[in-house]
Amino acid sequence: MTSPQAEWQKEVIGYADAINDFVRIGLADGWDKAGVEPTMPPMAHLVPHWLEALHEVNQPGKDQAAHDAFRKAWPPAHAPLADLLDSQGIKSSELLLLDDGSMLLRAGAPYQDGPVLHLQGSTCTDVEGIDFIGRCPQRRYFATCNDEGVTVTDGWLGPKVAGLAWPTGHEDLPEGMEGEDLEDRPRPTRLIPFPDGRRVLLVSAVGIYVLAAGGARRLWPTAESLEEDGLPVRLDMEHGAISPDGKWIAVGGQDGAHQVFDAELNMVASIGPVSEYPHYAAFSSDSQMAIFNACHFYEGATLAVNVKDFPGLDTDFYGNDPRTPTVQEGARAYAAVHRQGEFIIGDANGYLRAFGPTGRKHWFHFVGSTIMAMDISADGNTLVVSTCAGFISTIRLDAGKAAPWQIGTGGHRETQRWLFWASFGRPLLW
Repeated sequence: MTSPQAEWQKEVIGYADAINDFVRIGLADGWDKAGVEPTMPPMAHLVPHWLEALHEVNQPGKDQAAHDAFRKAWPPAHAPLADLLDSQGIKSSELLLLDDGSMLLRAGAPYQDGPVLHLQGSTCTDVEGIDFIGRCPQRRYFATCNDEGVTVTDGWLGPKVAGLAWPTGHEDLPEGMEGEDLEDRPRPTRLIPFPDGRRVLLVSAVGIYVLAAGGARRLWPTAESLEEDGLPVRLDMEHGAISPDGKWIAVGGQDGAHQVFDAELNMVASIGPVSEYPHYAAFSSDSQMAIFNACHFYEGATLAVNVKDFPGLDTDFYGNDPRTPTVQEGARAYAAVHRQGEFIIGDANGYLRAFGPTGRKHWFHFVGSTIMAMDISADGNTLVVSTCAGFISTIRLDAGKAAPWQIGTGGHRETQRWLFWASFGRPLLW
């Protein structure tokens, strides 16, 4: 009789082989030649055995060799766990890869209370007194926050550079509009220091602000938008990014177009999306290009703009302007990184998708469940990814050969996976 472990291994690797063959044929010869998409057989009866083995290998005293043997015997997979993920998976709202290879994770969605955790090797420790984290696009300055305000440090927990107050809600109102105090201090969706460490971009559901020593400035909604919509501000799909050279700020939300401001906080561009709702923005690492994603349900599309075209750019929804070409179709993006020659976006269906500046597809890699946050090492060789399933995945890019259980078209290899599940009490390594 086949053991539960052997059955799990056989089915997971067999499914990955079948899916990868299906995709290979579809991409090369057309999807009509690929046949019926493979499905994984029922595996719910194996999950209790996997859970028992997972808890066992995470007992004190287990070394790296034990974890490596466990991953080989029980290869990571998403499909067998799908029925558990809604109740078990803990989302994360920020993930930062430090230069020493360790990670910082803000567990929980932005609207939820959650700890900041430091993941180092096989250990996970709480970072006390910090509610949210962020880092500047040049990787030097870090922002942390609590009820007292926002602190900027030179390096992670390094020397303090700035202490910044939360906005009050009265900033940059239309003339004659009587403001009202924010009910509570904002819960950050993103917290991004500028490259000089003196200011911080605060993205939140109650507004997008630039925090500075002299006080906060409201970027979005603008005064003109507030005249039309009034107070209080309640944003959906709020997002923001700063170019690595600090010259440009891209922001937006579900209502309206993509917006770009210069370093002096003047609006310089309004860019119509190529799907229904503006959802995400990111800059290339050389500050020469920006991408803007918009979504509709679990699908979406991404356009690109050369930053030299920002000044005065004003395009309509679904516009056919050659300065805003569509470079990716199909993905609702929640996170993105850039390395030389390619953007990598994480989508709502659990895929990493890489493409070049003109939209040429490079590769895809499946992790599973909505990609929530991503970061990439300074050398572009290591990618870290968090998902709604509570997966925290470390991937060595361009490793040459993927593991046999992986689904994708690139030669990238996952080297570690944390599981943040509600019933575990503590994160476990897969």
